[in-house]
Amino acid sequence: MSDGNGSESLDVDEGSDIDGDASDSLVEPGDDEGVSARDRLEAEADRAVTEFDESVVDLLAWVLDTETRARIYVYLRQHPNSTSDEVADGTGLYPSTVREALAQLHDEGTVDRHKRESAGAGNNPYEYEAIAPSALVRGVVGQVQEQLNAVFNLDRELGDTDEDAAETEPVRITVEDDEE
Repeated sequence: MSDGNGSESLDVDEGSDIDGDASDSLVEPGDDEGVSARDRLEAEADRAVTEFDESVVDLLAWVLDTETRARIYVYLRQHPNSTSDEVADGTGLYPSTVREALAQLHDEGTVDRHKRESAGAGNNPYEYEAIAPSALVRGVVGQVQEQLNAVFNLDRELGDTDEDAAETEPVRITVEDDEE
C-alpha cells in the first residue's frame, strides 16, 4: 500500500507478530479479511481437534464394529452416566439406534449401566458409562493375537510344512495400563 510519498507500507493485523513467519502474519486479499490472528488460530485448533476426533472414531469403529457404536463410546467417555436420550441428543443419532447399540455394548461388556437415582416417583432410566480404553483394548488384543498367529502358522495349517513342526505362536501382545 502506498503512503502517498511513493514508499510502500504494510498493513499488519493488530496483535500479530511482525518478527514471526510471513505466512502467519500476512493475509491474502479476500481471505479472512477482518479476522484476527487469534480467531484464525482458534479455528485451526478447532479443525485439528475435529480431525483428531474423527481419527479416533475411525479407529474405534474398527474395534467396535461400527461408527455408530464408536460415536456412542466416545460420547460416554466424555459424558459418563448419560441416559440413552442424552446420548442420542449429544451424538445426533436416532434414539432407537442408540438404544439398540447401547443394549449390544452392554451385553458385550463395553458399557456399564445402572438405574438413575431419583427422589421422586416414576420410571428411572438407565445411565450408561463406557469402560476404560485400556480395558477395551485388552478385549480386542486376544482376537488380534489369535488371528496374527493363524497367519504365521498358515503353512502348517495348509499342510505345506513338516508334520513334526511344533505349533508356534510368535505373536504375543501385552497391554500395560499406566493408570494402575
